[in-house]
Amino acid sequence: MLKKRYAHALRVFPEILQMFLNIMLVILALILSVLLIKELFVFGQHLLAGDQTDYNAYLANILIFFLYFEFIAMIVKYFEDEYHFPLRYFIYIGITAMVRLVIVEHDHPTHTLIYSFVILILIIGYFIINMTPRDRPDNKWYFKKE
Repeated sequence: MLKKRYAHALRVFPEILQMFLNIMLVILALILSVLLIKELFVFGQHLLAGDQTDYNAYLANILIFFLYFEFIAMIVKYFEDEYHFPLRYFIYIGITAMVRLVIVEHDHPTHTLIYSFVILILIIGYFIINMTPRDRPDNKWYFKKE
């Protein structure tokens, strides 16, 4: 009885939430695109300043650029895969972020070793994900109409 009364609301509510999520992700993609362009300008300023000795700053800026790029690519993939975030993109981002930490903050050897182990675990996880099938079931049980 209760299910029949709210059947329409139960069907429409997930669609409204999905639309809200999509709008927020588009806004986030636009913000990340602006930050990506800003990183290009920062990198250009480093090159024009002529400070050739600070390679850590160059590498840090390049890796931040790739982090923004990977987040934008993940949002694009989300829309291409019908509202599904592929786990491997999170692993790419994690590996890139950890490599950035190793390059930028390598003062403490124990921290660097821990970051290296995290990178190893992420790579093993990526290997395991690539060995398993990527097909998802087409059964959308949460949108079924009765």
